[in-house]
Amino acid sequence: MDINELIAGLETDLKEITSLQEKCERQRVRDILTQEQKKIEKELAQKRQQKQQQEKKESGDKTETTVKGYTVKINNYGWDQSDKFVKIYITLKGVHTIPAENVESSFTERGFNTLVKDLDGKNHQMTINNLLFPIIAAESSKKIKTDMVLIMCKKKSAKKWDCLTQVEKQSKEKDKPSMGENADPSEGLMSVLKKIYTDGDDEMKRTINKAWVESQEKKAKPDDFDF
Repeated sequence: MDINELIAGLETDLKEITSLQEKCERQRVRDILTQEQKKIEKELAQKRQQKQQQEKKESGDKTETTVKGYTVKINNYGWDQSDKFVKIYITLKGVHTIPAENVESSFTERGFNTLVKDLDGKNHQMTINNLLFPIIAAESSKKIKTDMVLIMCKKKSAKKWDCLTQVEKQSKEKDKPSMGENADPSEGLMSVLKKIYTDGDDEMKRTINKAWVESQEKKAKPDDFDF
């Protein structure tokens, strides 16, 4: 029986005994009713206390869902894909040993948030809001494996992803030498060499300079002809 029903029943019993005491004329019967009244009052107090503890526990369980302690960003992960899913592998030692409810994941059309609570005394979080292409949030999920959380993002279309996020794609395109349709391939090569030269150390610059001088000398040297 539910604790609220038990309390309601005891309260009804108590009212009835009080009513009987008022009508009772014999002292002996009144004493018996008084003893029963005290018994019911004691049981009622216990049940009310039990209800308060239960409500306090339920309230405590709800507050437990809030994040305690400090949170660190997850950087140790890798990813791959199939025709239907993009899979993110988050490496977290011992994650399989904590309660499953400590690992939470939520999804949007262009991202996900994964929070691992109370692992080695801290929380671990990974948030991505700029996935390369849209996903189906309702069909995406997480799986807990040994020392790993696997995030399964359901692709909205079966197209192949070149990278995980739009930021990564923009970074790659920025570093990629620009080549027009009618551009001279040698110009593209020169752009690459210039970038290598600019970013390289002294040894790399000496090597490129030497190769450049040798190529110019070769161009200036007349061809040998046999008559």
